[in-house]
Amino acid sequence: MHNSNGNNNDDNEISKTTSDKSPIRILLVDDEPDITSVTKRGLQSNGFEVDAFNDPAKALSNFKTGIYDLLLLDVKMPKMNGFELYQRINKIDNKIKVCFMSAFESYAEEFEKTFHKQSESCFTRKPISVDELANKIREQLLLESR
Repeated sequence: MHNSNGNNNDDNEISKTTSDKSPIRILLVDDEPDITSVTKRGLQSNGFEVDAFNDPAKALSNFKTGIYDLLLLDVKMPKMNGFELYQRINKIDNKIKVCFMSAFESYAEEFEKTFHKQSESCFTRKPISVDELANKIREQLLLESR
């Protein structure tokens, strides 16, 4: 399931449309196409605008400053994990907020050691319901306005 042949091109193209109301924009990166697709649809139904990628390198090469309010990154991905991707994106846009996701406890521990003092980051365990994830994202973005 880690190959990119099953990617849906619509999920991997950055949306060119904008609305007058400026919805919260999320860049979602997870190497599992089924997780990306379900998460993207669920977050969109919660009012978020989501651009999704299954390849962290492609997400990085398409990233532009000032477009996204939050990164939603799987930690365990081949070639470049979510922590590495965030560090690279943070060099481009050091104001970007991030939520990491993983089903593995060891990554939660690594997150605590590396990011626990940074208010611009959060960690959530998979599996998580879309509604819980949407609430976690809103909570994370509220921290930004304090």
